Amino acid sequence: MTVQIIQFFVSLSILIVLHEFGHFLPARLFNTRVEKFFLFFDVKFALFKKKIGDTVYGIGWLPLGGYVKISGMIDESMDRAQMAEEPKPWEFRSKPAWQRLIIMIGGVTVNFLLAVIIYIGLSYAYGDQYIKNDSLKGGVWVLEEEIGEKIGIQTGDEILAVDGQALDRFSAVFLELVNGSEVTLRRDGEVITQPIPVDFIATLIDDESKARFLNYRIPFMVGEVPETSQNYNAGLQPEDHITQIGNSPIEFYDEAASIIEQYKGQETTLKVQRKDEAFETEIRIQVSDSATIGIIPGAASVYRLEEMGYLDIQEVEYGFFEAIPAGIQKGANTLSSYVKQFKKIINPATGAYKGVGGFAAIGSMFPKEWDWQSFWSTTALISIILAFMNILPIPALDGGHVMFLLYEMISGRKPSDKALEIGQMIGFVLLMSLLLFANGNDLFRFLFK
Repeated sequence: MTVQIIQFFVSLSILIVLHEFGHFLPARLFNTRVEKFFLFFDVKFALFKKKIGDTVYGIGWLPLGGYVKISGMIDESMDRAQMAEEPKPWEFRSKPAWQRLIIMIGGVTVNFLLAVIIYIGLSYAYGDQYIKNDSLKGGVWVLEEEIGEKIGIQTGDEILAVDGQALDRFSAVFLELVNGSEVTLRRDGEVITQPIPVDFIATLIDDESKARFLNYRIPFMVGEVPETSQNYNAGLQPEDHITQIGNSPIEFYDEAASIIEQYKGQETTLKVQRKDEAFETEIRIQVSDSATIGIIPGAASVYRLEEMGYLDIQEVEYGFFEAIPAGIQKGANTLSSYVKQFKKIINPATGAYKGVGGFAAIGSMFPKEWDWQSFWSTTALISIILAFMNILPIPALDGGHVMFLLYEMISGRKPSDKALEIGQMIGFVLLMSLLLFANGNDLFRFLFK
């Protein structure tokens, strides 16, 4: 938990400072005075502050974001006294609309560019590795049949596409199903396209323990034979691959229960393949009256599964110049995926709003042990989320200011200071409401789930 909190604050601090620097830099380039540059909010007092030139740099005590106070601009400071004076040449309101627009979009631009730069660095440093979706032997394994029935996916199905977009990576399947409207499957040689229920995401949120309802199919491996097992002395060994139960060959672990059921209360044989042996070993076992064989199943690594022909792992290494388009593509794909999620959230019929999270949810995205690859990957994702959320046309956000500026540039008329003040207040109330709702969801999940 401590490591997650540290990562959260380090990541948040980096993102806030760079976002605000995205406003600060063009403001200074256009000779606009910046009065304050703060990490976190300094309500009533600051933890640290120092004036350099015209700008006070500091760290506030309330970690809900950060800000730059630009002279002559109606922002969260609501400095009416300054706005009542005659405009000065160094003030935001005295600058041409196109300069003010560049200043306002600077923050989200930096956030998106930062994410792309991080993805480029990750591609160069770590490359890419994923399980090829079309390589899964025997299709997918539906771990939660109730969830599978809801979306219409059965064990053995091959998931080909979501919303007509072919899926290359198995790791992308879950998120695409959550974001999508229809899924294309191959079942028993027949290609089927069927709708994804509009409230499917709500089904997953209501029972988060069953959310990861899909996996690749795996062989039936022996993990451990406890001393209390009726077959403790039968000769089974860890990592034995069970290939036959009685007279029934078995390819996948999910087939085991129905086959073992046929032999409950009886003796039968198992055929097992041992890792370093070229031949199969036959072992006689006792099946209990409750249709169990007294073992703890084992899980082979993905590399072992690849050796056994259950899946293929694609590994890609990037040179520096190859990493650049790969990082840009990753940034674009991440933004596109988040936009799809946002559309689900604002549609009440999906129930996705139940999954909106606040600071605790964001913090839980970081690993419990420090890992630089995960840290930077999560930071890049949050940076894209911040960029998208900030550009929404909500007063008090960058997108709200951009909306008013575009109105001015198109109509040739500047909104009145009163209209901007009212918009800022409405936007602030809306943002606080969203903040309370998101963190309330976190509290509800902590207390009741």
